Amino acid sequence: MGGRVGLKGTDGVAAEARAAGAEPTAPGRAAGFLRHLRERVGTGPIEVRWLTCSGTMGAALLRSEGIGPDEIEIVYETPRETTATDTTRATANAVASGAELVLFCGGDGTARDVAAGTEGRVPILGIPAGVKMHSGVFAVSPVAAAEILLAHLHGELRVGEAELLDLDEDAYRRGEWRVRLHGTTRTLVEPHLVSAGKSMIAEVADDAVVGELADHFAELFEKEPDVLYLLGPGSTVTSIASRLGLAKTVLGIDAVVGRRVVEADVNEAAILRLLDAHPRERLVVSPIGAQGFVLGRGNLQVSPEVLRRIGTRNVIVVATPGKLVTTPILRVDTGDAELDEEFRKKEYLFVLIGYRTSKLHPIQR
Repeated sequence: MGGRVGLKGTDGVAAEARAAGAEPTAPGRAAGFLRHLRERVGTGPIEVRWLTCSGTMGAALLRSEGIGPDEIEIVYETPRETTATDTTRATANAVASGAELVLFCGGDGTARDVAAGTEGRVPILGIPAGVKMHSGVFAVSPVAAAEILLAHLHGELRVGEAELLDLDEDAYRRGEWRVRLHGTTRTLVEPHLVSAGKSMIAEVADDAVVGELADHFAELFEKEPDVLYLLGPGSTVTSIASRLGLAKTVLGIDAVVGRRVVEADVNEAAILRLLDAHPRERLVVSPIGAQGFVLGRGNLQVSPEVLRRIGTRNVIVVATPGKLVTTPILRVDTGDAELDEEFRKKEYLFVLIGYRTSKLHPIQR
C-alpha cells in the first residue's frame, strides 16, 4: 500500500505508510476479481468452495461480494493485528483442509508467505496488489486472475514451476536494485495472463541508443521550457536523465521543468500539487522488461486521478530496441477499468526508441 505515497512498498514501514495517508489496495483489487468472476459465471452457481480467513483477511470481502455462507468455510481466525506469519499459517490451514489452489492478493512478499504455507503441495495464483510483483505467480490484472481461475476450473491449464523473487525494500528506497531468488513454487501456466518475472536487459548497443534518446529529450526540453515532465522509474529513463546531467531518482518519479529537476521522488499528492501549478505536462515511462507493464508496476504514484489529469495522449513510452525484442506486448494495470480500456482500445502504443524515432508496439487487449 506504500506505492502512491512513494514508499516503494511497506516491508517494515507499514505504520509510516499509514501516517502518510496510504490506504490498502488489496481489498479493492480482490473485489474487482470477484466481481468479474461472478459476471463471467452469470447467475448460475459457482462450483467453488472458498476456504478462507475470518474477517478482513477474506470472509468479509467474500460476503460483501455476494458469496453465500454455504460456499464459505473459515479455516483461520484473523487476529486483531496480522503479520506475515498469519498469512503462512492461514495458507497451511487451507491446504490441510483440502484447498486445490491458493488465491492471494498482494505483492512479492505475500507470495513468499503464501508459498511457505503451501510447501509446494498446491499451485498459487496472485491477484496483483503490491508495489513489487516480480515473481512469476501473478496474473497481469484482477480481471485476468478471474479468467485464469475459470480456465483452471474447466481443466484448460497446466501447473508449472515459477520463480519467487523479491526486492530488498530498504535498498529499493535508497535507489538500489537488489533482487533475490527465494526459490520456486507451483502456479498455473497461462503465458498471456500470468506475468513473467522481471527481465534485466543488457545490450552492447544500449549506450548509443540512450545517447539518441537523450538528444531527443534535450530537444523537447528546449522547445517546451514550461512543460512539466514527470520522469518515471527504471534504468532506461535514469540513463537518459544522466546523459542530460539530471540527478534522477532511479526507482522514483522526478519532476523536471526546463531541463531542471524541480522536485525529486514525488508521491501522488506531490504530483497533483505540481499539476495544479503547471498547465502542460508529460509523463515519461518505460516498460518493465519481459513483463511489459508501463503503468501499475513500480509507479503507483501515478494514480488514476493523476493519469486523468495528465491524459493518456501525454504519456510517452520509451525503450531501447533490445528491451522491446524481449517484451512482446505492453500492459497497463492502473487500478481503473475505464483508464485501462482507454489504453487498450488503442491496440498499439508508440514507443520512442531513438532520436525522433518511434515504433508501434502492441498493447494487451
